[in-house]
Amino acid sequence: MALFSFDNIGIKGIAGAVPKHVIDNYNYDEFFSKDEIKEVVDKIGVKERRFADKDTCASDLCFAAAEKLLEGMNINREEIDLLIFISQTPDYRMPATSIILQERLKLPKSTIAFDVTLGCSAFLYGLSIAFSMISSGAVKRALILDGETRSKVYSKRDRKTSFLFGDAGVAALVEGGGEFGKSWFSLNSDGERESLIKIPAGGYRQMSSEETVKEKVIDEYGNMRSDEQAYMNGADVFNFVLREIPRDFKRLNEYAQNDLDKVDYFVFHQANSYINGFIARKLKLPADKIPSTIEKYGNTSSVSIPITIVSELKDKLKSHTRLMLSGFGVGLSWGTAILDVEDCYVADIVEV
Repeated sequence: MALFSFDNIGIKGIAGAVPKHVIDNYNYDEFFSKDEIKEVVDKIGVKERRFADKDTCASDLCFAAAEKLLEGMNINREEIDLLIFISQTPDYRMPATSIILQERLKLPKSTIAFDVTLGCSAFLYGLSIAFSMISSGAVKRALILDGETRSKVYSKRDRKTSFLFGDAGVAALVEGGGEFGKSWFSLNSDGERESLIKIPAGGYRQMSSEETVKEKVIDEYGNMRSDEQAYMNGADVFNFVLREIPRDFKRLNEYAQNDLDKVDYFVFHQANSYINGFIARKLKLPADKIPSTIEKYGNTSSVSIPITIVSELKDKLKSHTRLMLSGFGVGLSWGTAILDVEDCYVADIVEV
């Protein structure tokens, strides 16, 4: 558990991008019957998703969002000191995708650039890194690029995951300013449960081979995936969320001496509608303060929090607004943040 705070640093602008290709989940029937599909989709609440084509990567979605943000805010690119690229679906094993984006966006060679490879909690981790470096005085303006093409890592033949994940990218501009006031973070990890969400092969512990790319039946229901496609133990992940997220939520509130009535919006990782509904009821949060994009974009991993802000809060961040953010999942890793925004520029979502 790490609890810490910052003064006078915040998000000044944010933009998002999604693929043009819309997946209608109720008609996503390549391998399953209509009845099976309806049962799954009704439970998880994902009616539509966006899938990138074979030539579009997470970096392309982030690039489109960053161009929209920088041009819309008329930002001098020479003033970007830090670029953080967040993704578990990068362009290559090497080099880091952040370095490629530094050149592609025509940022100065003095820009600090690196990747963060965490999953669902990573936007909060990225914010905390940017806030820390700005607080140190080394950085004035930071660009956080967060993108995922999860459609490329899950099997279409595994109904446990095939209807859940989608693709998206965001860009957020972070800088210092007295209007932001104080912010608070709680960041946590539990590697003991690393196997609950995992791609077993394709890295350097178990390298790619003819065997690892073969799809195979993995249970009595006929679900199939290869060792290079992602697996999720949904029941154990659900139990983790029920136990840890409300606890972390309350712990950070106590640390920040935050009044929940003063929070304007609670933005959760868009895991699925069942999990998020349970958290909201357990914490007794008002439904009208919990924006959701699970219905139209699905679970976009670390992108789900910022894309929900762009999609659902575009016209609601002009005046002083307090947000409480909660990200949780693969790792296992989770975090909670309380931060204020003031006159935040939010661009229209770009389709790529």
